[in-house]
Amino acid sequence: MEKYRCTVCGYVYDPAEGDPDNGVAAGTSWEDVPDEWLCPVCAVGKDMFEPE
Repeated sequence: MEKYRCTVCGYVYDPAEGDPDNGVAAGTSWEDVPDEWLCPVCAVGKDMFEPE
């Protein structure tokens, strides 16, 4: 599964790790991350991420 990088702060969403602190389980592909999810570092939306 592909990783996605926040274009604002550089945070990398890794599907293997997910974001369990914010309700996204490990193994969750980018496409399955909820649209309302926000970057855990800078709080921008998914539209500010690009494939790494």
